[in-house]
Amino acid sequence: MAIAPLAGKPAPREMLVDLARLEREYYAHKPDVANPDERVSFGTSGHRGSSLRGSFTEAQILAITQAICDYRRTQGIDGPLYMGKDTHALSRPAERTALEVLAANDVEVVVQRDDGVTPTPVISRAILVYNRERTRHLADGIVVTPSHNPPEDGGFKYNPPDGGPADTRVTGWVQDRANELLQHGNVGVKRVPFAAAIKAASTHQEDFVHGYVDDLRNVIDMDVIRDTGLRLAVDPLGGASRDYWEPINRAYRLDITIVNPLIDPQFAFMTVDHDGRIRMDPSSPYAMARLVGLKDRYRVVFATDPDADRHGIVTPSMGLMNPNQYLAVAINYLLTNRPRWPVRVAVGKTIVSSSLIDRVVERCGYSLREVPVGFKWFVTGLFDGSLCFGGEESAGASFLRRDGTVWATDKDGPIMALLAAEITARTGKDPGEHYRALTGEFGTPYYTRIDAPATPEQKARLEKLSPEAVGESQLAGESITTKLTRAPGNDAPIGGLKIIARSGWFAARPSGTENIYKIYAESFKDQAHLDAIVREAQAMVNRALGR
Repeated sequence: MAIAPLAGKPAPREMLVDLARLEREYYAHKPDVANPDERVSFGTSGHRGSSLRGSFTEAQILAITQAICDYRRTQGIDGPLYMGKDTHALSRPAERTALEVLAANDVEVVVQRDDGVTPTPVISRAILVYNRERTRHLADGIVVTPSHNPPEDGGFKYNPPDGGPADTRVTGWVQDRANELLQHGNVGVKRVPFAAAIKAASTHQEDFVHGYVDDLRNVIDMDVIRDTGLRLAVDPLGGASRDYWEPINRAYRLDITIVNPLIDPQFAFMTVDHDGRIRMDPSSPYAMARLVGLKDRYRVVFATDPDADRHGIVTPSMGLMNPNQYLAVAINYLLTNRPRWPVRVAVGKTIVSSSLIDRVVERCGYSLREVPVGFKWFVTGLFDGSLCFGGEESAGASFLRRDGTVWATDKDGPIMALLAAEITARTGKDPGEHYRALTGEFGTPYYTRIDAPATPEQKARLEKLSPEAVGESQLAGESITTKLTRAPGNDAPIGGLKIIARSGWFAARPSGTENIYKIYAESFKDQAHLDAIVREAQAMVNRALGR
């Protein structure tokens, strides 16, 4: 994968998005429903796009919100809808648009007071806390965020009463209804002016911060962090968690320095990501270059992305940890330091996460549930307590409360950050040191992800491949033991292919938003073996796609 010349360097002024144009296009552009790129499309986590590309506009948000109102009616969901937004420039106008529709449909809406921003996990937890011990008049939620994606992007996610990302059955219904509304010029959309919507009796402005902060003691051992006096630092990356860290300091008497308190919808303070774009990805060494420079000044440094559903962990011993590395450490620690968790629960991982997790889970005596990419596959298990942990290779995870009950069914960056502090405080070793101990026990994994070009037709073919489409019996000098197109944890299609040998594996799946496919690969031998796996993976996929 080519690295852009500006990667890891401060973003130049000419790279910054024109905020006035971004908002102007949001209101002015009328989507062409004949163009697939301008129709509503829910991927692994909501509808995403940009007003500059005609894929995230007022018309689309009107249609999506009305579709959610219609869906709620079909399901008898009539409790409050918790709505949050992050700090992307398009999030505020999209939240205003949504509120106009929700108020016109008499939906009871709860938003952060004073036009504030709210992390994704805070909305998930709020839904679950409200619905606890209720069977009727259940709450659900909307989060307006494109997550870690570039400043010009917008995103819109729906979380049903189980608190997590909606599954494909729900998003398919909402997507189809929204596109039907767009097709008819949104004549079926109910709407009132924003001035009336914000003052409507159905609109409630509350403080989300303190409920979440006060409850953290029930998922993280905050006392051990305080008692050891760890010197910690956080960079919210200009995102919605910014206003949570000082309340956390005050509530638990912690020493967390907010090294970057700026909120700037251009995200001009960022260093450029690997591909030459601004992206607030806390797992990217290029986007995190400034924070990595602080590694020797604090015991642990962490970051969250704009909606705080992803985490990044920086330690003196390793610098920025790869998400797979920290997932293995976190799982190992939790399975041995949560005595009140049920013994029959499973650990959830995605099909493209490191096999080091498999080895840790087996040694700890727990079962593993391997699912397709997308946090939605963990929601039911976290909700009913059959999963104690769900984690993705893209730096998103959540886990149960200390008493074994559900905390949040969406990704929670702050608890993963604070868990790194708990691990360090309780054991005297930072997560990087723990990772090295795991590799001493299980071997060192070499992991990579690369992108390769693919036409829409090739992507569609890859998504529907059968195991028989791969005729090879060897991978990098070893016999292939397994060919997967369905996830072993739930038998759901993985939208691609995974090939496994004794010392390594690869998975290939198409991108949902770009004309590329992604190859994930891992070797437990060495870098040369990993390079061989990648070369053979590309050749296998190309042959299977007939090119």
